[in-house]
Amino acid sequence: MITRREYLKQTALAGCGLALTRATAAEPNAQIEGRGSLKAHAHKRGLLAGCAVSAANLHEDAFTRVLAEQYDLVVAENAMKFGPIQPKPDSYFFDDADALVAFAERHKMKVRGHNFVWHEQLPAWFAGTATKENARKILTDHIMTVASRYKGKIQSWDVVNEAINVSDGRSDSLRKSPWLELMGPEYLAVAYRTARQADPKAKLTYNEYGIENESEDDARKRAATLELLKRLKAAGVPLDALGIQSHISAGKGQTFGKGLRELIDGAQSLGLEVYLTELDVNDDAVENNDIAACDQIVAGMYRDYLSVALENKAVKAVLTWGMTDAHTWLNGIKSHKEKQPNRPQRPLPFDAEYKPAPAFFALRDALDHAPRR
Repeated sequence: MITRREYLKQTALAGCGLALTRATAAEPNAQIEGRGSLKAHAHKRGLLAGCAVSAANLHEDAFTRVLAEQYDLVVAENAMKFGPIQPKPDSYFFDDADALVAFAERHKMKVRGHNFVWHEQLPAWFAGTATKENARKILTDHIMTVASRYKGKIQSWDVVNEAINVSDGRSDSLRKSPWLELMGPEYLAVAYRTARQADPKAKLTYNEYGIENESEDDARKRAATLELLKRLKAAGVPLDALGIQSHISAGKGQTFGKGLRELIDGAQSLGLEVYLTELDVNDDAVENNDIAACDQIVAGMYRDYLSVALENKAVKAVLTWGMTDAHTWLNGIKSHKEKQPNRPQRPLPFDAEYKPAPAFFALRDALDHAPRR
């Protein structure tokens, strides 16, 4: 299955129209606004409810209406990444990020920053400009410029994203990324210390994927991630939170339990908060093409995952990677269209017509059953 990281190389993440409409959620008469909203139910448990937003979606009235009524935390899907926000070595494009921050301020929402350091979505100029001699300056200038612009307006920053890749074979399990090649492992500490200097109040987060389920691959990556967090904390690196991306899959036998609990407990023991940062459910492997049945399977994955992930009070926020199936990145993946040509993916709380899906009620129910923070 293609990953989100590979997909970002193939497409500009344009919104995809859906050929089918999701079946009506199982609770058509339930109140979903006001006290029935996700953010209201999350607030009762001391949690934040959020989602990723593309700047283009802010021009869509239906999108902004549901966004404002349901969520109290937003994160830019792409607008704050290195490539989009610094398209030239000496110039920045802030319009999209500014628009998201302004929307959040108008609606009294918090904002997550995503992200400063990643091996993907680097600007086109980076490969021909960055060297071992100037990489540190490029990195620190970028972080200082962006973080300072939004100082005091960001709840948390994904400072480093996806630095672990066990299969690269290093003893420290670090990914052989451009940043590692140019700066060595020091790039992590430099990034966090610069971010702390630029915005002392933002929670500085390490964000990672593939660490959620009980598979052997996830277990190895989970252990490597905890070891990285321990090394950073032992070195006095300013680190406040672990982001667990939470891209999960239905129909593949994924289970969640001991490993996920140990990961969150381990982060908590280091004094870290935990955020579920990019939750969605890929239904590629679901063979049942009945819409209602598929929706219930997706909702079941939300319940299974969140029933474990929200047990620990260290978890402070739940964000889905998108809000509506109308704009999910998963429907742009070629492999899905090959596997399920007649069925668009339905991975999110709201369907393509902005009606609450069974996943919405599963998510809300999980919030209700979480212990109070």
